[in-house]
Amino acid sequence: MKNLKFFGVVLFSLFLVCGNMYGQKISAIEQNKKLGRGVNIIGYDKELWKDYTTGRFKAKYFAMIKEAGFSNIRINLHPFSHMDSEFKINPEWLKTLDWAVKNGLDAGLMVILDLHEFNAMAADPVAKKEMFLSVWKQLAPRYKDQSANLVFEVLNEPNRLLTPEMWNSFLVDAVSIIRSTNPDRTLIIGPGNWNGIETLPTLRLPEQDKNIIVTVHFYHPMKFTHQGAPWSKDNANLSGITWTGTKEEKELIDKRLKVAADWSKVNNRPIFLGEFGSYDKADMESRARYTSYVARTAEKLGFSWAYWQFDSDFIVYDIDKEQWVTPILNALTDRKIK
Repeated sequence: MKNLKFFGVVLFSLFLVCGNMYGQKISAIEQNKKLGRGVNIIGYDKELWKDYTTGRFKAKYFAMIKEAGFSNIRINLHPFSHMDSEFKINPEWLKTLDWAVKNGLDAGLMVILDLHEFNAMAADPVAKKEMFLSVWKQLAPRYKDQSANLVFEVLNEPNRLLTPEMWNSFLVDAVSIIRSTNPDRTLIIGPGNWNGIETLPTLRLPEQDKNIIVTVHFYHPMKFTHQGAPWSKDNANLSGITWTGTKEEKELIDKRLKVAADWSKVNNRPIFLGEFGSYDKADMESRARYTSYVARTAEKLGFSWAYWQFDSDFIVYDIDKEQWVTPILNALTDRKIK
């Protein structure tokens, strides 16, 4: 009898372990801990999305990212221009995504599928709603049998005409579609106004759905992080602005990120800092100092994060030179920063 009881306990323990690995019965809080430190990848690698063998991002980078000390990748998806008149996604685009998901998971990374069509959705959300929902009608069943290490981010940075109120309505529809095939998949959802921390109080999530991580983005102060960025009209002509880590500079970051931490505690929703960083025109010492401070502050508050981004701009890896941008990598992975 004792042996049978012991055997039952062992079987139950194995069931719990296997459930966490394959059944995806893991809480959002545990998933957020597993996300840890990450980096955004391949969003603007246009050739790759036509044929992954011709893109800038190579298969070897998945393992390199893991070995460098990261535990998640946030794959920025732009499927709208790869859909036909009936909103069916091009098979070649899906083949690239299959490749990225497989390589990311095989490398031991948490993989986030981030629907990054924020500009199209913000310009005409009503007209684009069906297209938006069609993406999840295709991706959700396609990846329903993947492990819990695959996470869906419903939409990056709702903004402009996609108001916080409208976004609350849209997200309910999207979650319903995803849950029909992925009842236990961890989701990431952020507030309107560019996933702004100050907009968190407007976010209305399905109350009974606790497997949701909430995301915010952080680029304050913009005059430093976006100086010289051609798309940022208020900051495109700025230059020479430093971030030296003064008491006032640190307090600005502390105060803003604490708003998200306080909201998280009240609402019992974990926080993922899905984007942060500073544009390449700022001096490197300031960029590294700023990046380190934001990352460490986020971690102290219990946030997971993903740096913006691996390649293109704000870079942590120089593909042309095939080498890490050492000061930024060190800042992110907590190596010594002066």
